[in-house]
Amino acid sequence: MDISHIMERLPHRYPFLLVDRILQCEPGERLLALKNVSMNEPFFQGHFPGKPVMPGVLIIEALAQTTCLLALETEPSDGDTIYLLAGVDKARFKRQVTPGDQLQLEATLLKRRRGIWVFGAEASVDGQLAASAEIMCTARVL
Repeated sequence: MDISHIMERLPHRYPFLLVDRILQCEPGERLLALKNVSMNEPFFQGHFPGKPVMPGVLIIEALAQTTCLLALETEPSDGDTIYLLAGVDKARFKRQVTPGDQLQLEATLLKRRRGIWVFGAEASVDGQLAASAEIMCTARVL
C-alpha cells in the first residue's frame, strides 16, 4: 500500500507523516511499514549538525503511526475516527538511524481491552534492531 493509502487513513502530513509505505498487513495481527530516511528531513538541521541522527522520539512517533495504521486496517472506520497515543512503555534504543537508512517499522497487536489497543513495536535498519517499545493507543470519534 502506497503513500496515498496511508494519507487516506492518517491525519498526519509533511513534515510529520513518518510512514512512506505499507509492505505487509495482516489485520488484527501485524503490519510492516517503511520510512525512507532522507537528509532532507527538517530535523537533521539541528540534530546534529555535521553528524545527523534521527531523534529517538521521532522513531517512536513513526512506530505509533504504524500501530494506528494496523488498528485502522483491523477495524476500518468511515474516516471520522482518529487514534491517539495513550502510552509508551519499555522503549529501548539500540542503534542510530541516519540519512540514507530505510527504517522498517513493525507493529504487532498484543491486546485490546476497554478501548485501549496495546502493540509491540520494533524499528530496524538492515535487519538490526534500532528501537522497540510497547505502544498504547485509543480511538476517538471526531
